[in-house]
Amino acid sequence: MCGLVGWVDFGEDLFRHGRVVAAMTATMSNRGPDDEGTWLGRHAALGHRRLAIVDPGGGAQPMVAHRSGEGKPVVLAYSGEIYNHEELRAELRGRGHVFRTRSDTEVVLRAYLQWGGECADRLNGIFAFAVWDGDREEMVLIRDRLGVKPLYYHAYDDGMLFASEPKGILANPRFRARTREDMLPVLFNSRLAMPDETPLIGLHQVHPGQVLRFDRSGVHKHQYWELVSHEHPDDEATTVKTVRELLEDVVSRQLVADVPIGTLLSGGLDSSVITALAARLRRQSDQGDVRAFAVDFTGAEDDFRSTPLRPERDTPYARLAARHLSVPYTEVVLDPASFPGVHEQTLLARDLPALGQFDQSLYQFFGAVREQSTAVLSGEAADEIFGGYPWFMRPETVSADTFPWLGNAPRLTDCLNDGVRRRIRPEDAERDRYRTMLARVPRLAGETGLRARMREVLFLSMQGPLTYLLDRKDRMSMAVGLEVRVPFCDHRLVEYLWNVPWDMKVSDGREKTLLRAAAGDLLPAQTLERRKSGYPATFAPAYAAAVNDQLTALLDDPAAPLRDLLDADRVRALAGRGGQTLTFASAEHLLTPLLEVNAWMTRYNVELVG
Repeated sequence: MCGLVGWVDFGEDLFRHGRVVAAMTATMSNRGPDDEGTWLGRHAALGHRRLAIVDPGGGAQPMVAHRSGEGKPVVLAYSGEIYNHEELRAELRGRGHVFRTRSDTEVVLRAYLQWGGECADRLNGIFAFAVWDGDREEMVLIRDRLGVKPLYYHAYDDGMLFASEPKGILANPRFRARTREDMLPVLFNSRLAMPDETPLIGLHQVHPGQVLRFDRSGVHKHQYWELVSHEHPDDEATTVKTVRELLEDVVSRQLVADVPIGTLLSGGLDSSVITALAARLRRQSDQGDVRAFAVDFTGAEDDFRSTPLRPERDTPYARLAARHLSVPYTEVVLDPASFPGVHEQTLLARDLPALGQFDQSLYQFFGAVREQSTAVLSGEAADEIFGGYPWFMRPETVSADTFPWLGNAPRLTDCLNDGVRRRIRPEDAERDRYRTMLARVPRLAGETGLRARMREVLFLSMQGPLTYLLDRKDRMSMAVGLEVRVPFCDHRLVEYLWNVPWDMKVSDGREKTLLRAAAGDLLPAQTLERRKSGYPATFAPAYAAAVNDQLTALLDDPAAPLRDLLDADRVRALAGRGGQTLTFASAEHLLTPLLEVNAWMTRYNVELVG
């Protein structure tokens, strides 16, 4: 997957700043443990750290080419995987391009030389890359359609910094870590962020499906992909058949690697379908078995409590699926007492507020997976495109005039003191963001009622929860040098399912009807009928006690950045309320962002401005 950094400055000679570029590049070492490289020009510089998946012996970056013998350098730094690179290689050879490696990196570079920024339309994969076009004196940044791979940037007069993660930009002295009070709602709930937004002033993300160009006249953006609504022409039987065919093609493409590859198996429908298809396709091509990995916690049998989003434990179902599919199976059992010990690593993996136990357990899980596999396939996005979350089936959450995934949980901004609340008006912020996202829904002319509302609900879920999940998966996996592929994010599958009407998606009265039908011959009945269950939370009493102790310490610490912004009585009341909500496993789960935001502001010396 790799990590990249870059710098453009038309008022500076960047040959003089090689040490800064090297420092920026070094921040990406976890994303790319296998190789490193930098390229310096007068007004542009690129750095790269490589995780070698395809053609480990080739594909070193930054990669340089020329349009002609007299042309100036065209330089690429790229992160991701292109699953149709062999087809593109053949097409480009037919157009006269000569290749020196087997890597998909060279295919991306040659595709840019042939088609410019429009090459993005031809790429099937997950990617974020930068091209310095010396002939045109412009830096081109391109991000994949669903935003699976991250790409951040900071533009200033005559210049721009960019990187796979904020740390690459923070390593340049031109950028200062500052945030505003009115970003507190987003800091407390990252799912409220717009697709190109971060809580740091001046730090943005390249929008998913976007080409961004930076030249002497500034930043220019072009959206090369977005969802388009139209009538769905297929009946249910044809739709199920098409879904199955798409899934088989997607998984087949994403199994290509020159390193050990496996799957993440929770025992839920989504991950079990991916594992089943991967196992079948590998055996059909005589490539051997694919190894499946699952996570559990010590003491979970005694500590577990059923919640709406996590109604039952994963482990029995993961074992059942592994036995049924006859795949090698590794169960990684983590001790929740160890989670605080990796907090520094998870915070540094994000450079933004971390997610408490969910980042900590995922980081440790991925570290164990990396000992046996370099790449894995995962089930993210199935809930968003097939309709799998429990709130999709609840009329009260569907009809609520706000983000449906907020459910019935208290807002963490309720813990702010009255003065801060008057200044930032968090209820207005939530409502304005909801209205903004609602206005972006690609509507279908003439569609009304529940179909129209569910189109809104699914779109909102793809903007908030899916972005949140993909970001978490990328950060924690790349922090240990593990590549995670997400077959359900294939844009062809997403485009097709986007226009399937809601009543067909739930034609049997349950969530994910089409996915269960498409996988009916692959899995045991218990797996096919299992209810949605989110990534596991720990209910260990000691972990809950630790969270509450940390909250007490925060409220008692005059130096804590958040302390004077909070109403201590409200925090304590929320901590003592107990019970569950639709999306939060416990009060400790709900309150964890207070700890994480405070830790982030402290660790990165974030300045809070009005």
